[in-house]
Amino acid sequence: MNKRVFIVHGWDGYPDEGWFPWLKKSLEQAGFKVFVPQLPEAANPRINNWVPALAETIKEADEQTYFVGHSLGCSTIARYLESLPDGKRVGGAVFAAGFFKRLTGLEDAPDVRETVRHWLETPIDFKKVKSHLPRSMAIFSDTDPYIPLDNQEDFRDKLGSEIIVVRDQGHFSGGRDGTRKLPVVLEKMLNL
Repeated sequence: MNKRVFIVHGWDGYPDEGWFPWLKKSLEQAGFKVFVPQLPEAANPRINNWVPALAETIKEADEQTYFVGHSLGCSTIARYLESLPDGKRVGGAVFAAGFFKRLTGLEDAPDVRETVRHWLETPIDFKKVKSHLPRSMAIFSDTDPYIPLDNQEDFRDKLGSEIIVVRDQGHFSGGRDGTRKLPVVLEKMLNL
């Protein structure tokens, strides 16, 4: 079976956003089958509809299944992995601008606060996630307005992720930051 990669967008994201089309094409040229699903109600993301939607796209995960997540997509991947039966393992994951601890710089609107609370206050079993995830890398930018660098602690200490901090890349967003390519993600994916 071919290696499959699932690229998971973040809050208010979509499959053709930013660097996703470039990464999809680059990984396909390297022989991967690549999927970039549109998760439901992207402007109002909820665990109870994002995780099942991702699971439906994946069908059956195995050691030839890999993930790339951006922002809230990282938490979605972790929560999907948490849902897998004992003994099931995937190939690995590359997380870009992921978080479990806290967010900053968001507008102070009730719906935004509720979404943040929903994702940050819903418990996650990191030990179970790690049992399904043999290898991972977590990439952060030192100028990300939303993801403080202390978020790397959960990835390093609880998931065993290799941590990479890059300079001046913002939130790795296509719109706000103009990021159309993210070579560090491709490099790490190819080395998993």
